[in-house]
Amino acid sequence: MNKLFGIGMIGLLFWLAGCVPISVQEKTTPEELKQRALRSAKIHTELAGQYYYRGQYRIAIEEADIALQKKSDYAPAYNMLGLVYMDLREDNQAEWNFERALGIAPNDSDIHNNFGWFLCQRKPDRVEQAIEHFMLAIRDPLYETPERTYTNAGLCVLKQNQFEQAESYFQQALVIRPGYALAQLGLVELDFSRGNVKNAWASITQYLQTYSPTANSLWLAVRIARANQDVNAENHYTFQLQQRFPDSEEARDLRAGKLK
Repeated sequence: MNKLFGIGMIGLLFWLAGCVPISVQEKTTPEELKQRALRSAKIHTELAGQYYYRGQYRIAIEEADIALQKKSDYAPAYNMLGLVYMDLREDNQAEWNFERALGIAPNDSDIHNNFGWFLCQRKPDRVEQAIEHFMLAIRDPLYETPERTYTNAGLCVLKQNQFEQAESYFQQALVIRPGYALAQLGLVELDFSRGNVKNAWASITQYLQTYSPTANSLWLAVRIARANQDVNAENHYTFQLQQRFPDSEEARDLRAGKLK
């Protein structure tokens, strides 16, 4: 009897539970949908950046495209596509994406820096425009890496043999961030470009003892060693470049015999 009563009570409880009205789920507001789309676009753009730095360009493009599907006016995604297409040497695509990014976010310093670097590297007849973009980035008091942009500006004008202006930009970078490796390397390249091979050789030797080598610093070391007629050093740095950074543009140029 008790057992039957227990079963009956359980059945009754289930029946009552089934009769409890289900609360209507609140509708998502337009603002919540907007914020959700923004978060999703940001996540996919960050993923695109990670794949970009790994050299997985196809997946980086896919992630950036997904970000733009979530939020079609998300400037960082266009900026990322600009960087990817720049590395792929699809310059028309790169320029279009950088310009689209700036059309959406005209005060974004990172985009100005990246577009300036693109113009400096791929459009030598537009160096003045590149410098304008660098300066727009630097003028932003909230910009977190002005030393990087000053260094980029220095490397840009150095290509035009504007030695004094290049030195000024490198020194400004070092005022902001003393010991900044890229600016220090820029000064080494400046000495080399001026024909001060002995100074450049001493500087690159000290640089590589102080900072971790990069493809760019080893490439510069190879060129300076050759100019200094130091065959052993040239072979040493050539080996280091090929061993450490075999897939870098510098290593490919070395294999192609493009020593400058």
